[in-house]
Amino acid sequence: MKKHDLGELSQLSMLEIFQREAETQASIITEGLLELERNPDAAGQFDAVMRAAHSLKGAAKIVNQTLAVNLAHAMEDCFVAAQQGKIQIRQEEIDLLFKGVDLLLEIAKPQDASASAHDPGIPARVQNFLASLAKITGEHDGSSAHPNPSASALAENETSRAMVAKSVEHESVLRLNAQQLNRLLGLAGESLVESRRLQPFADSMLRLKRLQSDLLNCIENLRESFPPGQLPRRVEDQLNETIIRAAECGRLLSERMVELEMHDRRSSNVAQRLYREALQCRMRPFAEGVRRFPRMVRDLARELGKQVRLEIIGDETPVDRDILEKLEAPLGHLLRNAVDHGCETPDERQRAGKPVEGVIRLEARHSAGTLLVTVSDDGAGVDPNELRENILQKQLLDYNMAEKLGEPELLQFLLRPGFTLKSTVTEISGRGVGLDVVQTMVRSVRGNIRISTQPGKGMRFQLQLPLTLSVLRALLVEIANEPYAIPLSQISRALKLPSHQIATLEGRPHFTLAGQQVGLVLARQILERGEPPAFDDGFSVVVFGNRPNHHYGVVVDSFLGERELVVQALDPRLGKIRNVSSGAFMEDGSPLLILDVDDMLWSIEELVERGCIVNFVARQTQPQT
Repeated sequence: MKKHDLGELSQLSMLEIFQREAETQASIITEGLLELERNPDAAGQFDAVMRAAHSLKGAAKIVNQTLAVNLAHAMEDCFVAAQQGKIQIRQEEIDLLFKGVDLLLEIAKPQDASASAHDPGIPARVQNFLASLAKITGEHDGSSAHPNPSASALAENETSRAMVAKSVEHESVLRLNAQQLNRLLGLAGESLVESRRLQPFADSMLRLKRLQSDLLNCIENLRESFPPGQLPRRVEDQLNETIIRAAECGRLLSERMVELEMHDRRSSNVAQRLYREALQCRMRPFAEGVRRFPRMVRDLARELGKQVRLEIIGDETPVDRDILEKLEAPLGHLLRNAVDHGCETPDERQRAGKPVEGVIRLEARHSAGTLLVTVSDDGAGVDPNELRENILQKQLLDYNMAEKLGEPELLQFLLRPGFTLKSTVTEISGRGVGLDVVQTMVRSVRGNIRISTQPGKGMRFQLQLPLTLSVLRALLVEIANEPYAIPLSQISRALKLPSHQIATLEGRPHFTLAGQQVGLVLARQILERGEPPAFDDGFSVVVFGNRPNHHYGVVVDSFLGERELVVQALDPRLGKIRNVSSGAFMEDGSPLLILDVDDMLWSIEELVERGCIVNFVARQTQPQT
């Protein structure tokens, strides 16, 4: 490799390090400014923001980003002056400092960092910022904010370089692209599944041991069935030898089974550890995906004339990086809705007996093998009766059906495309797009969304998401002698239904669940897999559906139990296979298909509209010919 190639690679690496450092320190400065805005007497924040600006200045020096050095140095001087009581940091100053943070982040972007010296826009904006900040700090121009390097400054620069070089030398960094990481996690998941293939083999060995024990008992019973002395000596010796050999086989079989069980435990343990470590490589702290939201909420609230604070809980919760990326847009929509729709103006909150400042909480935590992300506010909430009236006005339901819906079903209408409670459209909301985006994302990762409200007290949206997209917890069912998997996160209920609990309404089978009529459809009919079997011991039913009054029970041949499956993408040359999302392998290596629940719901509704639902209950009662 040529010498200049090595230099370019080294420079690229340092610029990337600078970008990460800028994001981290900018986040600290943003948090400090937000706290100063809420509590101007929080003098302790000056230490944190001053250190962050100083660290950012040093990092910018290392990569020769003069504009960033000047910006960070000027902001550091401003924080020092405020700490010493020479100036006050009020709303106007905070607004200006936020512009400085934005400029620093813009300079730190790799594409901007290499071109900023040739871009006339950024240097001019930096000069304007320095001039504005100089008026606050009492300077007459921006020159003192970025003096010529002195001997001490050069020494500081060289010391910073030596420290970074030492850090890079002692810290091994390996670059992996997303595809390599996905393959690594996929292989780790496969090893986890493969390790479980020993259990069926161990079970078969146990059955063999029982058969061997039964055989030994049969031989002993045969010998004892003859009175002593009646068998020829040679036959008796052979029987005794057979018993001894059978006992020896039993002993060896027992020993091998113990070894197999130990190997099974060790293999499963190693596979579990390997999978957890590979999974951790994909995990990022929740805070990394939500850093921009406190500032976004603050700016939007000011634009709307409101006072709103965002609290982030569980910022260290590990989240799969793919899910974290997918969460950014939905959470942005939910937070904007909470500021615009939920939180009231200061006057409205005072009249309602609430604190002037509204609070929005964004929380992430793990629960029962899933990731729960919750957005809640202490605003006005939604009145279910007003929501019902809005639904009727838009003619989405008739009066009788709307009156039967409970609060959870009514709130699900908020997720419908184009549905909104606002009468006017603004740049922020009113088009009914935001919550539809949220639901689309949640469905794409096989998750669920739950909505709850307390009129006058607030609103709550909870996203239930998988911990990772590469491994799926599913219910295995049998349909037409073939195994299929249904994601557990998309199943409302799975139950055995006796025949006497099924009724026929308008020619279609139904049953009652939690006071509601749920239509029944054969899985064989949805998948076009032939005639149904005889359901002698009742019906195995999987209930799913995510829209009001659109729950269906799918009758499968039998339940095969729960499994943890490694998701395998289907060959793209196959295109979209109806009612199927992906594939997987069982413990014995046999393939199975993972069903697409949303696709199945569309298939069911199409059958309903065509009036083609098979009344399998009537067929069960017909006499056999």
